[in-house]
Amino acid sequence: MKTRYIALIALLSVFCVSCGVKSAIAKADKKYTAGEYFAAGTAYKRCYKRVPSKNKPLRAEVSMKMGDCYWRTNNSRAEYAYMNAIRNKTTDPLAFLRYADALRRNKKYADAKKNYVIYSQLVPDDVRGANGVESCDSLQSWNSERQYYKAKKCDELNMKKSSEFCPAFPADGDVVYFNSTRPNEETGGKASAVTGLRNNDIFVAKKNMAGKWEAAYAVEGDLNSAHDEGVISFSPDGKTMYFTKCPSAAETDKTAEIHMSKRSGAKWSAGERVKVLSDSTLMAAHPTLSPDEKYLYFVSDMEGGFGGKDIWRVEEINGKWSLPENLGPEVNTAGDEMFPYMRDNGELYFSSDGHPGYGGLDIFKAIVGDDGKWKVQNMKRPFNSNGDDFGISFVPKGNTGFFSSNRGETKGYDKLWAFEDVKIVYAVSGVVTDSKNEPLSDVTIRIVGDDGTNAKFRTQKNGSFEYQLKENVRYVMLASCRGYLNRKESVSTVGLEDGKEFKKNIQLASISKPVQVNNIFYEFGKWTLTPDSEAGLKDLAKILTDNPNITMEISAHTDMVGTNAANKELSEKRAQEVVKYLLKAGIEPERVTPVGYGEEQPVVVDANLAKKYNFLRVGEVLDETSVLSRPQDQQEIINQINRRTEFRVLKTTYNMY
Repeated sequence: MKTRYIALIALLSVFCVSCGVKSAIAKADKKYTAGEYFAAGTAYKRCYKRVPSKNKPLRAEVSMKMGDCYWRTNNSRAEYAYMNAIRNKTTDPLAFLRYADALRRNKKYADAKKNYVIYSQLVPDDVRGANGVESCDSLQSWNSERQYYKAKKCDELNMKKSSEFCPAFPADGDVVYFNSTRPNEETGGKASAVTGLRNNDIFVAKKNMAGKWEAAYAVEGDLNSAHDEGVISFSPDGKTMYFTKCPSAAETDKTAEIHMSKRSGAKWSAGERVKVLSDSTLMAAHPTLSPDEKYLYFVSDMEGGFGGKDIWRVEEINGKWSLPENLGPEVNTAGDEMFPYMRDNGELYFSSDGHPGYGGLDIFKAIVGDDGKWKVQNMKRPFNSNGDDFGISFVPKGNTGFFSSNRGETKGYDKLWAFEDVKIVYAVSGVVTDSKNEPLSDVTIRIVGDDGTNAKFRTQKNGSFEYQLKENVRYVMLASCRGYLNRKESVSTVGLEDGKEFKKNIQLASISKPVQVNNIFYEFGKWTLTPDSEAGLKDLAKILTDNPNITMEISAHTDMVGTNAANKELSEKRAQEVVKYLLKAGIEPERVTPVGYGEEQPVVVDANLAKKYNFLRVGEVLDETSVLSRPQDQQEIINQINRRTEFRVLKTTYNMY
């Protein structure tokens, strides 16, 4: 009898526990249905601990709902909730998609890809699985691409332990409005059951004379309330504000609706509902106006979309809004597309977790192609990360602005990030010298580009110059100075993706003095040019090409070794070999005269040689007497100095008359 009594008590206990768990789950479900995801997630966590381990179907169900709550509130524990749903043999294939999404958000790309593949096999008609695989495969190449913008967290506008998001510029870049959960004495401080944070209010910040953002403050007027004021946008003149308003779930069955407020002076009116949908119980949020004010874009999860939240638009016709039009499958997916923003140039920006991306919400740009369809592209880094990135806004007629992101935020707070376009700088710089490497001042440099650029400037006293170049332009530079030959150089920025500074040190040859041609070499004791001479020979041909009205003498010189007659013959043949090269390069025979001087014209030491070799004196003639008076190692150096090829300008009027 006692045994039966104990068994009955145990049975009743199990029954009571079971009833208690079901009742707790029902309460959590009610919060979940009302959109109170923060509160529901906490409730599901308590319920999960009370569900018997043998009741796998119920544990899978609770884990799945808990994961959804965590996912919607940016809680990184969503990964483990979905993993538990799978471990408990959930029959919902969506668990694999959500698990993969959570893994991707947590940068576990290899595991994410495996689960996307599983989901694709279970639900082959849902493109989100394939998009997830594509995302994981593309991330490495995306991260190596050039970034046209740079971004950083805007510490001046963000506040600790609160979220700031969805910035909007009314008319210029010196005033910015945004949503924030920071304390606001006028509207109270009760936490939202949806996010666990205070309800959003609209704040505004202004730049001071120094260009710094001053402290933000709640907008003046009756706009903010105890309810949730969300995403905002402005009419082009900045005098009308469209914003999202979310009434308390306890007071109404409405979820979110669009309101419009007018500005009078510095104050904003409380606003009134914009009837973009005939059924007031349907969600309508995240409004943005087209630049011509013809269309109002917004977000809704009403029937007729592609799943989740979609972007729709209505057209203003005779003061009334038309029936909603879905933007179609190019923009909308089975995931969520939210936070539309229409830039003043007509580009549409939005955030999505359905298109291939980094994880969480990514920012996308969409433009209408020639075929009338939207062309969508991921904005990539620095706008997107493995967190939620959304709510972008550009300064009117500018390439700077703000966007929202919870990247790197351990508690999931949204923060404002400032961005600006990367200034791609192209420049050419250098120093102009004579053949002895002495800087030349007052050199004129003319630069001509195939885009029509035609500029002229002078070098500094130290011979230096610098000039800013444009993107995708081919340039020709001409350096000229009285008493010196002209010199041309070319630079091109065509096809370059990153900024670059071209270094062009220019050497001008004297018109009145012989000039040594560097890097011309012959085989030992012969007149055959070696392959190493190519650079020097090309440079010599270039001088003649850059100065088409000159003629010159090409002279070769030897050292003192050997007889005078042999040296003279060798030098003549060497000079002739140089001239042969120039003729093959297209130089007219009348412009170049070969001469061999043998050992007749030894070098006279100048300041550069004396600086390079401390045993030489300025003005010293390196003839046979000078050579023989020195040690053997110095003799070889002097012989090497005397072995040279030079040119001397004969005329500067060739073919001019």
